Amino acid sequence: MSQTPFMTPEYSRRRRAQAAQRRRRRRLTAAGATCVVLAALAILVSGVLDGSSAGRSQPQQKTHAAHVSVHAAPALSAYGLPLSAPAFALRGPASPAQDPVQIPFRHPPRAGILINLDTGQILWQRNPHLRVPIASLTKMMTALLTVERTTPHQKVLITKAAIETSGSKVGVLPLGRHVPVESLMYGLLLPSGNDAAVALAQHDAGSVGDFVRSMNSRAAQLGMGCTRYSSPSGFYNDGNFSCAADLAVLAHVDLLQPRIARVVHTYTAALPFPIKGGKLWLYNNNPLLIYHYPGTTGMKTGYTIAAGRCLVATAERDGVRLAAIVLNSIEPGGQAAKLLNAGFYGVYHLPPVPEPELPPGA
Repeated sequence: MSQTPFMTPEYSRRRRAQAAQRRRRRRLTAAGATCVVLAALAILVSGVLDGSSAGRSQPQQKTHAAHVSVHAAPALSAYGLPLSAPAFALRGPASPAQDPVQIPFRHPPRAGILINLDTGQILWQRNPHLRVPIASLTKMMTALLTVERTTPHQKVLITKAAIETSGSKVGVLPLGRHVPVESLMYGLLLPSGNDAAVALAQHDAGSVGDFVRSMNSRAAQLGMGCTRYSSPSGFYNDGNFSCAADLAVLAHVDLLQPRIARVVHTYTAALPFPIKGGKLWLYNNNPLLIYHYPGTTGMKTGYTIAAGRCLVATAERDGVRLAAIVLNSIEPGGQAAKLLNAGFYGVYHLPPVPEPELPPGA
């Protein structure tokens, strides 16, 4: 049988040489890949070690970066509007542990702040930027817009929507009659009338929805970055919230308005009103006014189940003006009084004055 060309000795030598060459190429390729993998692993390990070393050797730099990111001012309000610079700058230590006032409340409020209303100095703080429901503290903004956009003697038509509003009310608003703006301001801020809030909103903007948009716009203009309003009364908590720091700014701005300052300083008022007898008697539900805390100047209470009991309390002694804000507190009057006393006596060293003790739970 004759041999084919594939069976010659020369062909066999060539085949063996080619196979050897292929084996060398495969070994070189595998070796190269191994080198690449090992180099990548070396770089990765080196990076991890460097990062770990940097974390151990430079903790202050990392902490500072985190501090900046947490406290950086937002560009937009909680309503989504561009924020202006704060109308009143608060200043003080970043850490509550460094506050001039230290009070170990057994049951502290969920959030709060104590400030000097003239300098913006923070004297005490607890979760000052925490967004929480604020109930009728919402009416502080309703009052501000009202005095900025109306005159005291303008007449407000009382609508069915105002009368049928839920929650706390003035309660005797006459349907279809006209009531002076200033009378409704007292009804808004003393007994915290939701019906007065709706009537004022409709009078000012034509509708509650348009008024709420104006509330959010004004908050953004004041630099209130954690505030969002969904009603003029605060009775409903959905989408209606603020924080202690923003409320401190709003308290300062409100008290610059003589009409608001006069109303919130009043314990009881007898107002001309289109009802039988011709007068409406209203009483303030601020516990500091009720129990005659010395120097009380205002300002507003609030309560819903979600918000808990809230209070913005302002007082002045010997030219020192302070605001204590407690949100979701089991005894807002008592805690606000303790904060104010700590500021007047402990920080500003004012002489003590006789004052009645607020009852438990006030």
